Amino acid sequence: MDTTKYAALKVETVERVTTITINRPEVRNAINAALHHDFSVVFSHVDADPDTDVIVLQGSGGSFCAGGDLTWLRDLAGDPVAVAKGIRADRRITDEILSVEKPIIAKVDGPAVGLGCSLALFCDFVYATERSVFADPHVSVGLVAGDGGALLWPQLVGYARARRYLLTGDAVKATDAAQMGLITECVPDAEALDTAADAMTQRMLHGAKYAIQFTKASINAGLRLTANAVIDRAAAYEGITMMTEDFRIALDAFRAKTPPEFQGR
Repeated sequence: MDTTKYAALKVETVERVTTITINRPEVRNAINAALHHDFSVVFSHVDADPDTDVIVLQGSGGSFCAGGDLTWLRDLAGDPVAVAKGIRADRRITDEILSVEKPIIAKVDGPAVGLGCSLALFCDFVYATERSVFADPHVSVGLVAGDGGALLWPQLVGYARARRYLLTGDAVKATDAAQMGLITECVPDAEALDTAADAMTQRMLHGAKYAIQFTKASINAGLRLTANAVIDRAAAYEGITMMTEDFRIALDAFRAKTPPEFQGR
């Protein structure tokens, strides 16, 4: 597998484990156009790699992923061609990660926000440090949760809790996320994170390879079916909201570090 093709991801394979590291630590691994494109192709590449049996997804520099890069989002706002391209990439990311049959383990240390949160929750096992938080704050910037949140949260924690967090954009501490079933396990610190994730990696590596992969594919079959309905609608609505004045208001307010005053248009 050619790992030099990624602009914002670091991809390494050691002893049949491929680690995908989000590599924009200077901006807390916020997602820009290059990283967005990388995620739309990397999962199919790794799933097809004959030297990979287990995939690990992690951030760099003390963050998992802080969500969308403000500069990139501001460039998208109001541009129908750019928005359509971004929405198509979101759909590819969902399709690709749900199609991966090899087990994926997320190591979350720090914030997992927006698409970053969805990427973590799409994984089969999610381990997080106590200082980590999970949030899908699309509504906070005037957007629909179109990149996975509307699909994943109700499946993981039920509709009542999903509405509580998706309609407010509030964050969930890792300790609470583990208790409500949003993630697999919360551990004290980065050292414990490595230990827990490595232990599960080894279990997956030494388990019955095809039984694990085909069981995962069977589990995801229903989720993929649901995704076709939920993500298509959510992504379309997200594209519409990226054309609204409220989206631009939120981005400008966020940059100015002031509360947005939404206008409902």
